[in-house]
Amino acid sequence: MSQLFILFEHAAGYAVFKVKEFEEIGMQLPQVEESVKDLSRFRKIVTYHGFSPFKTALSALENINSVSEGIVTEDLKLFLDSSFGGFAKEDFVLGVADPKLGANITETLGIRCDYVNAVPEVMRGIRLHFHNLVKGFTAQTSVIAQLGLGHSYSRAKVKFNVNRVDNMIIQSIALLDQLDKDINTFSMRMREWYSYHYPELSKIVPENYTYARVAQVIKNRKELTDEKVAELEEIVMDSARAHAIVNAAKSSMGMDISPVDLMNVEIFAGRVVALVGYRKKMAEYLTSKMAGIAPNLATLIGDQVGARLIAHAGSLTNLAKAPASTVQILGAEKALFRALKSRGRSNTPKYGLLFHSTFIGRAGTANKGRIARYLANKCSIASRIDCFTEIPTKIFGEKLRQQVEDRLEFYTTGKEPKKNLEVMKEALIETEIMLAALEKKKKDKKRKRQSLENGQENGHVENGEVDTSLQKKKKKKKSKVDNE
Repeated sequence: MSQLFILFEHAAGYAVFKVKEFEEIGMQLPQVEESVKDLSRFRKIVTYHGFSPFKTALSALENINSVSEGIVTEDLKLFLDSSFGGFAKEDFVLGVADPKLGANITETLGIRCDYVNAVPEVMRGIRLHFHNLVKGFTAQTSVIAQLGLGHSYSRAKVKFNVNRVDNMIIQSIALLDQLDKDINTFSMRMREWYSYHYPELSKIVPENYTYARVAQVIKNRKELTDEKVAELEEIVMDSARAHAIVNAAKSSMGMDISPVDLMNVEIFAGRVVALVGYRKKMAEYLTSKMAGIAPNLATLIGDQVGARLIAHAGSLTNLAKAPASTVQILGAEKALFRALKSRGRSNTPKYGLLFHSTFIGRAGTANKGRIARYLANKCSIASRIDCFTEIPTKIFGEKLRQQVEDRLEFYTTGKEPKKNLEVMKEALIETEIMLAALEKKKKDKKRKRQSLENGQENGHVENGEVDTSLQKKKKKKKSKVDNE
């Protein structure tokens, strides 16, 4: 009759508990469930067998990380060997919480493992009463150990490069879209407001940003003189338009405006100008983040379209995991489900967010679907390279972009493009050359730093500069020539 033991991984170490006969516990599962909360009843089911504490906090973190991945560590192996050294392998079963870990223990040590039947309920009871079952523990010390290891474990699991956080891209593109809407709304409101005073200006200056700046310069149209032509010309970048603004102001049909109203219009125009300036800075920030996080995707399809793909997928990792067919229709989910619901009565969408790419616009009507499918394929490759490469480069992005360009030319002229295998080989060679150059640069910097440190240690420092033996020889030669 096989005995049941339970392996329990605590923040303080590994513990093994002995359970009553396996068949008896298996038959009385409801009784086990009832006795879990009652310590006195639970002690009759479970008895302490052995405990192996972790020596350091670092050792605890390494062991728990390994256990969570189903790997048998050296510490666990030694503990299990010592705990079951006097038992025959067929005489007992070891209950574990994770089936993956159980399979690894069976493979490594030949111990039979189980994770079903009464094991989860018994494990729940051990978790609840652990500090009462093992000597030297209290509820407070157990919680402190769990809290400390929990923080360390979380930090280890959330390891990432702060310079490659795609959350910043998601927030940036969302903010850019919101800024575009707000600038458009505010500009329309400002045009309507200022048009009561100077209605002719809307036709002369149709651009929103330029209109706001011109309104700031003009203010009261009755006070507009030829002296401001140069300032207006600098804004509208056109001498004829600047003169037209001044001439139209002299014979405008607009109503008079009070100084208070004019002041509010001017403040509002300033807000619009500030928002446009901030939007420009945000676009530059997005470009810099895309260059660090997804350089190949940005090079292939552009910063904003690439950022929208990442944002819509949820993260760069999600985008990299998605197949090319999913990337192709990202952003067109409603149209897709509508087409599927109609059961073929309407066509499925050919593209979603990819429609904003210049490649789709340049393709002919008959080739838009084909180029969208091809572009989605290349975007999928670029996102995977960006996601899983250690050193971000845009070499693959440039090659992939050229492939799309060649495919567009093939659809137009029939010129045969390069094969994908050849292009990828070229990209790999260029990447190796670039990495070798970076490695050489690092070594040169390290060598230079070491020579400077060695020079300082030897005491050859004069006026903040290292005086090496070579420099000494040069100085001796120079002094000889001077003497002669």
